[in-house]
Amino acid sequence: MSNSDPNNRNRQASSPPEPKPVPPSSWAKKTGFKPKFSGETNAGDSGPITTPPPKPREPEPNLDLEAGRVRTPATTNGVAPGDKAPAPVPPPPAMAKKRRDFEGVPKSSVPSTNGQAPAAEQPRRTARHEEVVDGLPVDNDGFVSRHSHMKYDLRDSPGLVPIGVYGMQHYVSILGSLVLIPLVIVPAMGGTHEETSMVVSTVLFVSGVTTLLHIAFGSRLPLIQGPSFVYLAPALAIINSPEFQGLNGNKFKHIMRELQGAIIIGSAFQGLLGYTGLMSLLARLINPVIVSPTIAAVGLSFYSYGFPLVGTCIEIGAVQILVVIVFSLYLRKISVLGHRIFLIYAVPLGLAITWAFAFLLTETGAYSYKGCDINIPASNMVSEHCRKHFSRMRHCRVDTSQALKSSPWFRFPYPLQWGTPVFHWKMALVMCVVSLISTVDSVGSYHASSLLVASRPPTLGVLSRGIGLEGLSSVLAGLWGTGTGSTTLTENVHTIAVTKMGSRRAVQLGACFLIVLSLVGKVGGFIASIPEVMVAGLLCFMWAMLTALGLSNLRYSEAGSSRNIIIVGLSLFFSLSIPAYFQQYGISPNSNLSVPSYFQPYTVASHGPFHSKYGGLNYVLNTLFSLHMVIAFLVAVILDNTVPGSKQERGVYVWSEAEVARREPAVAKDYELPWTVGRIFRWVKWVGL
Repeated sequence: MSNSDPNNRNRQASSPPEPKPVPPSSWAKKTGFKPKFSGETNAGDSGPITTPPPKPREPEPNLDLEAGRVRTPATTNGVAPGDKAPAPVPPPPAMAKKRRDFEGVPKSSVPSTNGQAPAAEQPRRTARHEEVVDGLPVDNDGFVSRHSHMKYDLRDSPGLVPIGVYGMQHYVSILGSLVLIPLVIVPAMGGTHEETSMVVSTVLFVSGVTTLLHIAFGSRLPLIQGPSFVYLAPALAIINSPEFQGLNGNKFKHIMRELQGAIIIGSAFQGLLGYTGLMSLLARLINPVIVSPTIAAVGLSFYSYGFPLVGTCIEIGAVQILVVIVFSLYLRKISVLGHRIFLIYAVPLGLAITWAFAFLLTETGAYSYKGCDINIPASNMVSEHCRKHFSRMRHCRVDTSQALKSSPWFRFPYPLQWGTPVFHWKMALVMCVVSLISTVDSVGSYHASSLLVASRPPTLGVLSRGIGLEGLSSVLAGLWGTGTGSTTLTENVHTIAVTKMGSRRAVQLGACFLIVLSLVGKVGGFIASIPEVMVAGLLCFMWAMLTALGLSNLRYSEAGSSRNIIIVGLSLFFSLSIPAYFQQYGISPNSNLSVPSYFQPYTVASHGPFHSKYGGLNYVLNTLFSLHMVIAFLVAVILDNTVPGSKQERGVYVWSEAEVARREPAVAKDYELPWTVGRIFRWVKWVGL
């Protein structure tokens, strides 16, 4: 049909004929991509995809990421089936009105190549509420489109009040991951309630400081740094080492110094891995099929600790689990003032309600037994009646802790507060391997969070810089004595998706608030007063969430592929079965009665199957092969890198190219170092843009 409009004539002349298939793009040629997935898309066949006429679309509400990112159908040349490819006509001068921090780079809400945005000449598929003006997606205000599912993106700064509110919300929603680990490891080391309070305050302080450092000089993504569950199992293995079983006086400080030394050495190895650029080489071996079972194994590894401890006071522990489940699942869609408070604050709200319920039971005398005193040890009780009910009094009552009363109002955490760290090569070697697992966890978190809030995924240099700073942060955690390393918390991605807050200013302000809280000793004392059974109930939920978040990384690969299914299945099964063999080897039913049953799996160093003449080597091998995440990582990394499979099938992480990132102002502003630091270190190509 003829048309007198010169613009339309140009579009018709530049676009290919309708019946001719669109040729595959460069990345499709390299990866062997075919538009037919293993049950994941509705592509009808593996032949060429033609561009049918455009269909009218109805507007849809903002994308809800609560259920995860939505996968788009397979694309060819950046165009999905059912969409007509926009003509590659340069935008007129009228389109100069763009978003302040966008700088002309379209943000793809769901990139077509696992995070790699299409080439500049291939505009992305537009969202349904957008319209295309001369080839560029534009929102209703005429600005180039942003992530439709996020309230605030990476560099947004909406004002002090919104930033403060969202920053506190971000930290409160992730509070369980920050403070629950000290409540497990300090009592295991023989520490008192007062020492637990001091460690909690130290964790809050170090988490705030390392988060500020990471956002300013690391990956620059809005990711909270804190004590990771990756470090919990090896810490418990070191705590239950045979050489510490006979300690009496100052057992806590002695073991803490041993942990500090191991964490410092392991973290220095991680920092070396990042700042030397070796991480850029290692990242080529790390893919979603490896990250998924490795992180899932971290959560599954604590099954022997969770419910066995909940069962010590089942009426309170079970209520704790049920309340959190009801809030996070059944009431998750209830909004108050635009916030899904039950979903975002499921853990703190569940803790408050269960604590009030336990306090009511304690005050009504449900756990008071005539003639029995909770302050008298069970071994000194004469009455058989009191010895019988001592466990229920100890685990169910909420007035047994004196941490809140004994904590000072002001306390400043300082380095080496527990004494000079002690270095043993066998424990340091275990922590070096654990820091490698922590690195795998962080790679998955960097990629997933960048798809939510940034223009493009980071470059390999930015990835190396973030891992290097995580190593430095863990060195600080070792010097201050938190008992674990400091790394990117896996729960960050879920929190960003639920709160729809991706501004790094909000996380930075929340980190400052966390530092201020750490200086108030009563805050640490209050957290240390949480009853042990409630801690176990919350951890059951947190570990289940961690397992699910790990498995969710499979959405970046072909989850229906038989290759991936077999690799993930073998990794998870052997991550449970092989450590069980090591943990049960040489154990008799009545051995090690001094260690609680839920800590038995971590005493493997004293009875594992390796019995050579080198005691230190036996310790390292028995400990490492008893860690579920280590086995999952080894099995997955070997199989995924040796079994043939296309990059599309494996879901290989695609990181931004350094040259492309330097040319695009939006990507440079997302990841470049602030102030003049970036200019000073511009020559260090392997840790920057």
